[in-house]
Amino acid sequence: MPQQDVLNDLAPGGKMRAAINVGNIVLAKRGEGSAGPTGITVDLAHELGKRLGVPVEFVVYESAGKVSAVANTGAWDICFLAIEPARAAEVEFTAPYVLIEGTYLVARDSPLKKVEDVDAPGVRIGVNTGAAYDLFLTRSLKNAALVRAGDGESMFTLLEAGKVDAAAGVRQPLDIYAKSHPATRVMPDRFMEIRQAMAASKGKFAGQRYLAAFIEEMKASGFVAAAIARHNQSAAVAPPA
Repeated sequence: MPQQDVLNDLAPGGKMRAAINVGNIVLAKRGEGSAGPTGITVDLAHELGKRLGVPVEFVVYESAGKVSAVANTGAWDICFLAIEPARAAEVEFTAPYVLIEGTYLVARDSPLKKVEDVDAPGVRIGVNTGAAYDLFLTRSLKNAALVRAGDGESMFTLLEAGKVDAAAGVRQPLDIYAKSHPATRVMPDRFMEIRQAMAASKGKFAGQRYLAAFIEEMKASGFVAAAIARHNQSAAVAPPA
């Protein structure tokens, strides 16, 4: 049984509330009907709850930005977010458990052929507000401009409306979109490696240490690889910390 300080950090109310971002379909999706969410992160949360000996309650969010925005409000006890410097001030990260790619979707006849073509004067890039790729591009772009999706929008709708020249996102959802929209294509290279990790709110050091060891065990045991295969995803298991 974990020590009490770990339970105080990760399950302070006698249950563990896990924030699940269903905006990243590689990691989680909404369940059908009244069913709860499913996915890699959901499997990890269930296993963590089993280790802690507490029930798990899922708090579902539509985007990573909405998860991190309430990091210190007590809305959740653990979460799954991509490691980003802008978020490190709010949460205590583990090492990553999976690695996924950030790349661009463009019109099939776009003159933009590879990632390095996109960061050019006059190029507009659509992003979902607060996503890991939004934070990364915000600090790394030299010439292109970001256009953040507003209410009811996504980087896909921005591209469809001609408001942007490229849509940034996680490769797998972009590939799915391109298959059903033959007038678009996904670039073969990437602009970033997205390192997905577990996290606890800032200052929960006992909980973070427990999460860090838990993630290393889940990678080493094959649990993460099995979850990736079970949910038919193509993410890579992150290397040991």
